[in-house]
Amino acid sequence: MNFESADLAICITCGTQYDAPLSSPPKSCRICDDPRQYVPPQGQSWTSLRLASLSQRNTLTASPTNPHLTYITTTTSPSASSNPLHPSFPPTKTLGIGERAILIQTPHGNILWDLIAFLDEPTIDFIRKKGGLKAIVISHPHFWSTHLEWARVFACPVYLNKRDEQWLCREDRYGVRRMVESETVEIVPGVTAIRVGGHFDGSMVLHWKEEEGADGKEEGEGILFHADSIMVVPSAYYHADRLPGTTSYSFMWSYPNMIPLAPDQIHGIWKSLKPFHFTTTYGGFMGQDNRRPDLKAHILESMKIFVRTAGHGDVAILQETL
Repeated sequence: MNFESADLAICITCGTQYDAPLSSPPKSCRICDDPRQYVPPQGQSWTSLRLASLSQRNTLTASPTNPHLTYITTTTSPSASSNPLHPSFPPTKTLGIGERAILIQTPHGNILWDLIAFLDEPTIDFIRKKGGLKAIVISHPHFWSTHLEWARVFACPVYLNKRDEQWLCREDRYGVRRMVESETVEIVPGVTAIRVGGHFDGSMVLHWKEEEGADGKEEGEGILFHADSIMVVPSAYYHADRLPGTTSYSFMWSYPNMIPLAPDQIHGIWKSLKPFHFTTTYGGFMGQDNRRPDLKAHILESMKIFVRTAGHGDVAILQETL
């Protein structure tokens, strides 16, 4: 497919697309220069959708627990060994941070939660066969990537948070952006974007009150798609004989550079989540699916463990209850 932005520069490390041709890219990437991100040892490198198509492909994976969800990730194609994404990277390097987009099929239209930079014809065909997209909703600037191209291809709006508009790197010539200014916004009935802040001022999560649960019940129990606003950790999945102080989630301003959020920011996340019921969470990366009846309690418990362990003994989050 001939993308309109096929030859625009894309940062290989984070996947952000710029209004500059690959032949004359920006001097640096604003997203990677920010202390939340990083420039790799190889230095700043660029590609484009056209060039990336020589080494990249998308994989579409049906959720093993919810028939209404499909995960979209980028992997390397067989030709990557002879056509790597960039000479300074190994052939196994994929475009961007490595996050997943999640196609959510609701009775009121399909929503794409979060985004990956690479787009190809098989992905387009798959989504169109499922009914296309009602909207794209992206959690924060690290995943904004090539959102204008995706929105153009699927002729749908893309929801971003206005508090983060300083991180926009392309002009919206088609008027597809919907800059969210309210604390919550209903995308379609039952699907709500919630600003929680923290990682970015405008960081958002997505809550879906399923009308039909994954197990066929008349009403679902609530799903939270949280991206990087909170991060599920390895100790979240095994629940037998948990010792006190065992956490399920982490809360960071920068994940690659391991800079934690302050207690008041963590408290802000909780206050935004508290009105919503959910028993399943989906993180920004493959394998970050967590489901249990007391999941919300484990998020609050994890917040308290996080701030106590950091030495904060008298902060508001410690007084919170369900």
